[in-house]
Parts: sequence; C-alpha cells; structure tokens
Amino acid sequence: MKLTERVIAKLSLEKGRKDRLIFDDVQRGLAVRITAGGGHTYIAQYTHYGSKYRVPLGSCAALSLHKAREAAAAVMGDVAKGRNPAVERKEAAAAARAKAARESYTLAALIEDWERVHLAHRRPRYSAEAVRALRHAFARYLDHPAEELQRANVVRTIDGLTSKNKKDAPEDAQQALRRGNAIARGTVAYGRAAFGWAMKRGTVAHNPFADLPARPRVPSRDRVLSDDELGAIWRAASETTFPYGFIVRMLILTGQRRDEVAGMAWTEVTDDLATWTIPGSRTKNGIPQIVPLSNPARDLLRKLLPDDDAEAKRALAERRTQFSLVFPGQAGTYSGWSKSKRTLDLACSVAGWWLHDLRRTLATGFQRLGVRLEVTEAVLNHISGSRAGIVGVYQRHDWAGEKRVALDSWSAHILTISEGRLQSANVAAFRPRG
Repeated sequence: MKLTERVIAKLSLEKGRKDRLIFDDVQRGLAVRITAGGGHTYIAQYTHYGSKYRVPLGSCAALSLHKAREAAAAVMGDVAKGRNPAVERKEAAAAARAKAARESYTLAALIEDWERVHLAHRRPRYSAEAVRALRHAFARYLDHPAEELQRANVVRTIDGLTSKNKKDAPEDAQQALRRGNAIARGTVAYGRAAFGWAMKRGTVAHNPFADLPARPRVPSRDRVLSDDELGAIWRAASETTFPYGFIVRMLILTGQRRDEVAGMAWTEVTDDLATWTIPGSRTKNGIPQIVPLSNPARDLLRKLLPDDDAEAKRALAERRTQFSLVFPGQAGTYSGWSKSKRTLDLACSVAGWWLHDLRRTLATGFQRLGVRLEVTEAVLNHISGSRAGIVGVYQRHDWAGEKRVALDSWSAHILTISEGRLQSANVAAFRPRG
C-alpha cells in the first residue's frame, strides 16, 4: 500500500502473529515491520545474489516517513552498485565493538593475561622476569589501553633503560651500559612476545615492539682476577658490612651466580651444611643445581648460627620453617650492590672488576688445577659446551664427587692466596685420569 504516517499509526498485528511487514508502494524496498509488542519499525529489504537481507532504518516514532524513504533509497542505491549494506553494517558494528574492547583493554590486563594463559607453561624464572621487566619498564602505561602503546613510546622507554650515570668511573659506566643494553634487549623480546601473542588472540591490532632496531652489544668481558687480586678481595670482604662480604666470599668459593647466592635460603642447605641445592626456579637455565660446599663455605654458614651445636640445630630448623634467607637484605633479598661494591673496591684496591668475573676466575683457576672441562661446566651449571647436543642427552653422570673434590681444592687455594703465600704443598693439582 501507499504508506502515510497516519496509515502507519493505525497499522496493527493480527492475533497470533509474531510480526508483519507492510511494504511501501512509493519507495521500493521500504517496509514497516510491526511486532507483537506493538513496535513499528522502518526497514529496507533487498535481495543480493539470491539471498534476502534486511537493514533496520529506525523506529517509526523517531523517524519521519520522508526520511525513511530517503534512507531506503540510499540502501537500494548501494545494492544497485553491487554492495551488500546489511553485511557491511554488521562488519562495521563488529569492528567498532572490537575497537571499543581494545581501547578498554589496558596494558596491565594484557600482561596479566599473557602471564596467566601463555607463561603458565614456561619456566617460572623466565615468566617472573618477563612480567617484572615489562611492568617495571612500562609502569606509566599500565593503566592506558594497550592499543595506544605506540612505537615512539616503546623506543623512548627502551632508550631510558640504557642511560648511564656520567659521574661513574669508566669501568662502572661500561658495566652500566652493558647491563642496560642487556636489560633493553630482554625487555624488547618480552614485549614483542606479549604483543605478538595478544595479536593472535585479536585483543590488539598491532605490535609496537616489532622490527625495532637492534640494541648495540658491548663486547664480552674476559677479565680474570690474579691470585693477588683475589686474595685482596677475599681479605677486604671480611671487613665489609653484612651480608655483602659473606655473599662475595660465597661467590668466590662456589662460582655460582650473584642472584643465586643472594637468594640462598636455609631450606636449600642440608643439615650438615655440606650441600646446597638451588631449585630450578632460581637458576638461569631452569635446571636444579647441586653445589657441594667446602669447609670454608660451611664455616661461613656456621658463623651465622649459634656456637652451641644444639642451639645451632634449633636455629636452623626455625629458619627453615620461616623460609629465611641466608644473606637477607633490609627488606627481603639483598639489593645494596652498587654502594657496597664501591666500598669493597676502596678496601681491596682492586679496580675494573665485576662480581661476575669471579665465575670466570674460578673456571680459569680450575683449569690451572687440572680440573676436567666437564666438571667445570657442572660446577657452573652450564649446559652448553661439552654437555650440549647428543652428549647432554646420553651422558647422565652428574659429576657430584668430582665437583666436591674440585671445589675443595679451589677453596684450599683461596685460603692459601688470602694469606699471601704461594700454593701450599698440601694442595695438590688434579692429575689427568687415564
């Protein structure tokens, strides 16, 4: 029929029907849809490649008939051009909803979802460091939509991680630059992985970490401390404020990593203080590490317990119950590295060395003592080199006995050089097995 606004107002639905369409004789495709609830709505109906589609135009109460005819004419014009307005509108609405969802999806939520869903299957140490690095570096953007994190923001933030204090000594500046570049490379890798994962899920549309310029690499260090330098550091460490001096001495004696020693807990040490087991969650490669403790290393631990054997046993049990750290800081794990290192450097008069150089010095010292390469790598918990590839798969010997002998011999050497003497006749070098 020829629709008029008066006719439309009188249209009703027969009892028992759910809806009814009344088409307009004036504008092709325009119809009024009447529902059981009494609603009157303009729609445009058309056929596209044999399928029927409808485009809602609006309520008859809110839209005049004249405007409805104009809207229907526009829809039919698009159809004549080969377009499908109904599908296009659905796609546009879906895109708008997705955009709104992304705009309300914060960077903090993205990192949380990445940790909960994806990182749950990764090594705990990697997961914890990845989440910590992103939250720390991009703290100012955590409450912002992840979609709004742009490449320029990322580049500016990463550049800030490599900045160094120009007041530092040259070796300190180089150390800060090397460490800053390493942190920056790791943070970029974590961010690229997190946003790449989110893109696959459709929660963000782009990855601001993709194809960033590579950070420059500072040449690897090759510093090995001489016996005189190592002896001076050992002696000066005894005068350094607790727990830093104890940590340095344990680093010298065991060759383990700084954070592994700083995070050493009483629950990881056996009752006789002879063995220290570092769980995989705290090692760099995720593999548990068993460290035989020499007599000097055990003496360090005994100094932290009461002199009386019974009291020491009770104190050890209590500290294990409380999951206490062996070398605690003022609030949790020790963190005063830079200040204490400067104090130690002044006390020992050794310049240009880092704590990590102690691992390289131990490995070099092992070589001088005739320790097998496989034993050295086992002590350092390295899985590359002689333990890589097929050898690592089939060679399951843990070198436990050899590790203890090597560390005992090394500790005896440390005590010898700390007294300023040459190698004692009681400390024998390893002989090749044959």
